[in-house]
Amino acid sequence: MESIIAKDFNWEMGHRLPFHTGGCQNIHGHSYKMRVEISGRIDSSTGMVMDYFDIKALVQPIVDQLDHSFLCDSSDKLLMDFFAQHSMKVNFIDMYSTAENIAYYILQQLIPGFSSFTSVKKLTVRLCETENTYAEACYEFSR
Repeated sequence: MESIIAKDFNWEMGHRLPFHTGGCQNIHGHSYKMRVEISGRIDSSTGMVMDYFDIKALVQPIVDQLDHSFLCDSSDKLLMDFFAQHSMKVNFIDMYSTAENIAYYILQQLIPGFSSFTSVKKLTVRLCETENTYAEACYEFSR
């Protein structure tokens, strides 16, 4: 038997999209909400796809790293120069900090930890940037 389970996480983070022609080229932030969804086989010995405590143990360190930080695209010379001169909590990534890319970035960090749970078949990260918008990134394990 298979099931889908999920756990939600929240954090505050700033970013900007230097290429954007609207307001998003400015420094701004969001109250991010993320749902990590796991699809898989229910283990007959535990009755679970995966323990929620294990999910939190894998995801929370990433959330803690991002919380109250600035996510900076490493090609954004203006902000790279600024952060080189100011000691602040910043995370550098090699892509624009769009919702789609952030979801993918987080998913890539989660795959190694979730791969050791053989009951997990699919891992989905749904990242809500606002109350009305989200992006998803998915990974299917070949088992």
